[in-house]
Amino acid sequence: LVVMAVTLVSVTQSIDAATRASIERSEAIKQVMSMIAKDPQSAGVGVDMQNYRIDLGKEVRFDSGSYTISPQAAEFLRGYIPVLLRAKATPEGQRWMRSVVVEGFTDEDGTYLYNLQLSLDRSRSVVCSLFDASGTARALSPEELRKVQELFLVGGYSFNSVKKDKAASRRVEFKVDFRGLDEKPPEASDV
Repeated sequence: LVVMAVTLVSVTQSIDAATRASIERSEAIKQVMSMIAKDPQSAGVGVDMQNYRIDLGKEVRFDSGSYTISPQAAEFLRGYIPVLLRAKATPEGQRWMRSVVVEGFTDEDGTYLYNLQLSLDRSRSVVCSLFDASGTARALSPEELRKVQELFLVGGYSFNSVKKDKAASRRVEFKVDFRGLDEKPPEASDV
């Protein structure tokens, strides 16, 4: 009976610790997403607090069949990216934010493979526009660009997530990816 009682107490404490850790992680992630949503630069941007997605709205749209980003959209992005970098720099962001995936989308015109390539090209175009400072009023600093290299990834969705109208489907979203409970942040690298 004594062994059973000790085992029961031990299991209960480990469950409580796991539950507490999960709640702390959820609260930290909620803080990071809330910081992003409340930033003045997020006006006009849709921040989905539940799914950790940022829909750039009308600010970053593409013409049909094109992955060329407009100068206005590039300027908007260079002004918006510091919001995400500031969120990453918080203690909660440093602990839990793994990456920001730039996800490109298309409308349903064309084949699946064509649209998959186009969606990837759109994502890549967004990231490349951050590094192009020619003829711009707002350029990211070398330190910000280094952080972009560490944090941002590129992905594509073809036409798997079509919106109600075609213009809204030709978009880019940011997906904020968070670490799991048992994941540790990677150690700093000189690369």
